[in-house]
Amino acid sequence: MSAEPQPGALNDDGVIFFDGWSSRKRRVELRFGAMLEIVQNGATLASWPYDDIRRIEAPGFALRRETAAAGELARLELHDPRLHNEIIARCRFLGGKTRPGANRALLYWSLAATASVVGLVWFGIPFAADRIAPLVPPAFERRLGEAAEAQLRAIFSAEPCHAENGAGALAQLSERLQSRAALEQPARIEILRSSVPNALALPGGKIYVFSELLSRAETPDEVAGVVAHEIGHLRHRDAMRKLIATGGTSYLIGLLFGDVTGAGALVFASKTLIGAAYSREAEAQADSFAAELMARLGRPAKPLGDLLTRIAGKENGAFGLLHDHPLTADRLAALAAADKGESGPPLLDAENWAALKAICEKVDVKPEAAR
Repeated sequence: MSAEPQPGALNDDGVIFFDGWSSRKRRVELRFGAMLEIVQNGATLASWPYDDIRRIEAPGFALRRETAAAGELARLELHDPRLHNEIIARCRFLGGKTRPGANRALLYWSLAATASVVGLVWFGIPFAADRIAPLVPPAFERRLGEAAEAQLRAIFSAEPCHAENGAGALAQLSERLQSRAALEQPARIEILRSSVPNALALPGGKIYVFSELLSRAETPDEVAGVVAHEIGHLRHRDAMRKLIATGGTSYLIGLLFGDVTGAGALVFASKTLIGAAYSREAEAQADSFAAELMARLGRPAKPLGDLLTRIAGKENGAFGLLHDHPLTADRLAALAAADKGESGPPLLDAENWAALKAICEKVDVKPEAAR
């Protein structure tokens, strides 16, 4: 007969611990007390102070403990999305501790936010959103993005696709696009298994392309156009603008005082980031950025419009691509007008294109011609 769960404990479904001394994988439970306790069969294997916990830049949601001397090899892998928000809320330094000069930047941010609240009163929410979004500290954006990512995977039951050859092809496409995108911080691009044809850019530099959208793409340029469009949203901080504009005064004040990881803020942020559509202006700017980026690589812009048109003929879902990114005749015309033709090599050859298309499959496929 198993023991009753302890208060603050979460069972071992989806929690894996590596102690750093061996390759042994342990299924454990987590107890949230004064420290994060890692427990197996009633015995505490390790206790981690929340402020020492860092998120590992790897697929999924993995954690390690960082000590004053050096980072340990021990790590936790959390495969249950319900755990992610609990970790995010308790661990203040998931992305690392404050860098020198960050406090000064935070002061500037607070002053700018205060001024923007005043501007909001006099000139309205769009004024404040446009001016405050570029000033939001990266740490705030990362925490919002992590919270939204957890909700995204829970809502869509979406898991990342990591077939080895496909992951390599995706990395190649990502490197080609980002080499000409001039982002302040590199973006992380993943394919999520989902029956919804969509793509999203979240605060903190994360881009997700859903597998159904990938399956409907007929050429590498179509997928590249979608990713370039989402990179444009990252470059323009459109997700933060949307959050501030939608949340209004209360959310702006919450940002000002740092309340971006409370339960209410997380729910609101997740719903806004996942469900709300961008403005026509934001879509036009992201399209323009995508067209310019594709031109720098010697690739056409029109395939993005071709993919959008193809999806428009089949989509009815509330969370589809065209719900978040409304398609208009003006958008299609602008993409066609911005098309500079093909002057550079394909972004992916036939073999890598076939591998990318099969990234969510568990069997090898024969390459298909890249058109």
